[in-house]
Amino acid sequence: MLVSATEMLKKAKAGHYAVGQFNINNLEWTKSILLTAQELNSPVILGVSEGAGKYMGGYHAVVGMVNGLLQDLNITVPVALHLDHGSFEGCYKCIEAGFSSIMFDGSHYAIDENVAKTTELVKAAHDKGLSIEAEVGSIGGEEDGVVGMGECADPDECKAIADLGIDFLAAGIGNIHGKYPENWKGLSFETLDAVQQKTGEMPLVLHGGTGIPADMIKKAISLGVAKINVNTECQLAFAAATRKYVEEGKDLQGKGFDPRKLLAPGAEAIKATVKEKMELFGSVGQA
Repeated sequence: MLVSATEMLKKAKAGHYAVGQFNINNLEWTKSILLTAQELNSPVILGVSEGAGKYMGGYHAVVGMVNGLLQDLNITVPVALHLDHGSFEGCYKCIEAGFSSIMFDGSHYAIDENVAKTTELVKAAHDKGLSIEAEVGSIGGEEDGVVGMGECADPDECKAIADLGIDFLAAGIGNIHGKYPENWKGLSFETLDAVQQKTGEMPLVLHGGTGIPADMIKKAISLGVAKINVNTECQLAFAAATRKYVEEGKDLQGKGFDPRKLLAPGAEAIKATVKEKMELFGSVGQA
């Protein structure tokens, strides 16, 4: 059964570890993440971007797939299904489809409009028992065609959004989506510390978890980060394993391509990546 992310993230912040959000793109990814979470007794958040939701057939299809896997694989650890960087309209679609958590990315709006839209969505989500994440300060890189420059959030704006009743907050601290460039300056822990001082016990979220050095990850967790998003690293691992399989000619089965064999190495690579991240984040054994 899907759960909201609220309690798992409150527990994570209090326990000084982080829950991993791993974005899903197909059945193999979803199955691999769930099996790894169950094996490690770790709570987990399945992230779905609007683009990935469309690719997988729509939000109802995603909910049906995830709920079916939870039942048939006998998954007993806490699992949240979360809309990642959702639009205002996309949030409502996911609430209706049966997601257990949403993120409204209003960071590109003026703060007054971000506040107004977030306020409306907080009520809509909480009326249905969903958790809701909001964002202040654009996250760098590209996410479904939306490009951010990696701004650092204004701590006072973070407090204004946090006070609306959201459950967890993504604050830009110089992090980016995708691979980090060689000239990346690193995370702004000064900003993160200031945001935590303003928002108190609210769990904070670190987007762009791929490529951030382990020591920075651990320091971010010590400063209130309770949810870390990982997508690019899973994509790279899946692609590399699949490419190797094809290049070695192992996908030729006499009767053509067998997708179950073709995608199996990528699925195993996802498991290894998720395990590595859960161990780094400290969520192993915390379900």
